[in-house]
Amino acid sequence: MASNVNPTVRRRRLGQELRKLREARNMTAEEVAERLLVSQSKISRLENGRRSISQRDVRDLCGVYQVEDLRIVDSLMQMAKDSRQQGWWHTFGDIPYSIYIGLETDAASLRIYDPQVVPGLLQTPEYAHALVTGALPETAAADIEKRVRVRMARQDRVRDVNAEKPLRLWAVIDEATLRRKVGDEDVMRGQLEHLVKMSHLPHVTVQVIPFEVGAHPGLNGQYAVLEFPDTADSSVVYIEGVVSDLYLEKAAEVEQYSVMYEHLRAMALNPDVSRDFITDVARELYGSHGE
Repeated sequence: MASNVNPTVRRRRLGQELRKLREARNMTAEEVAERLLVSQSKISRLENGRRSISQRDVRDLCGVYQVEDLRIVDSLMQMAKDSRQQGWWHTFGDIPYSIYIGLETDAASLRIYDPQVVPGLLQTPEYAHALVTGALPETAAADIEKRVRVRMARQDRVRDVNAEKPLRLWAVIDEATLRRKVGDEDVMRGQLEHLVKMSHLPHVTVQVIPFEVGAHPGLNGQYAVLEFPDTADSSVVYIEGVVSDLYLEKAAEVEQYSVMYEHLRAMALNPDVSRDFITDVARELYGSHGE
């Protein structure tokens, strides 16, 4: 599913290079914006990869930063061109969280904590459909189906055990995730059985935090930490929102969430016990096939 040129990652990497050039000139974003007669928010969004960047933008910024090495300018211009290509997800039309999908597509590993629902990469189509329908009650049926199709397409990197570099997925979930009934009993039974099945994959780890643990560092809500194969790409903490999503990239912020994740992993049941726990909950609430 991943292409050789990921526009989201290229745009982010280009923004990092432009920020380095600005800082090397000891210029603030406000000063650059004033020189180019644009808003400061545009400069900030270009540098954090949240805005599409044109070759003209690169040319103008290189002029402000007095970049004399034409090889550097040409390289940045090519990155700008690549960043405007469309990723595989664009074939589905407008996707609200396309930035995240682009990052996930290029990530080497993903650590996710969710206290409410099964993470999207481990959902069955039936569970995903019931979840989107319940969470977004005013969404048109066609848009619900599109969201489910995109979610299933995202799972290719997890399901393909023969992939050269499958996504390393570590999911810590709360017991509430297992007990919250999404869809009917058949949907939940199938989802929990699928969760156990996926947890046996060598690149997938699932851990459960049982209610008896009590208060823990994840009570503030869901988040994910994405790490990338290229050391030039800094790790990202992703926090999903209702109106807009939050992306944290500062080293101190990523470190804080990473440390919190280590606490969650330590407090959760180990992977083998977690599998047994999920199986027991499935039998307790939904029975097994044939019962």
